Amino acid sequence: MKFLLMVCWDSEKMNAQTEPDPAEPREEKSFYWVDDLRARGIWLTGDQLAPPRRGRAVRVRDGKTIVTDGPFVETKEAVGGFDLLECGSLEDAVEIAATHPIAQMGTIEVRPLWGN
Repeated sequence: MKFLLMVCWDSEKMNAQTEPDPAEPREEKSFYWVDDLRARGIWLTGDQLAPPRRGRAVRVRDGKTIVTDGPFVETKEAVGGFDLLECGSLEDAVEIAATHPIAQMGTIEVRPLWGN
């Protein structure tokens, strides 16, 4: 089964981060948590998201597209990254989420995918 881990932490700290220069090549950094899960064949993909201030919320109401600049709601935590796992059960995914380094200071929301 596939599970999405939504990695949430302090939105103010995310918004305060210095953004990478898009002209500079992005170096692959080793991350022990991902390295371990990748070696075990569990981690499929994941990435850090740009801060909430860089996002847009899109809604369509009565045929009209409404775009709102971020941040969208006053919240202490925001989704700052994601990991897609393939593991045997929700319990396995929760156990893995508990080992994520951000779980010590933020929240990891675990959701099963309904797709194939």
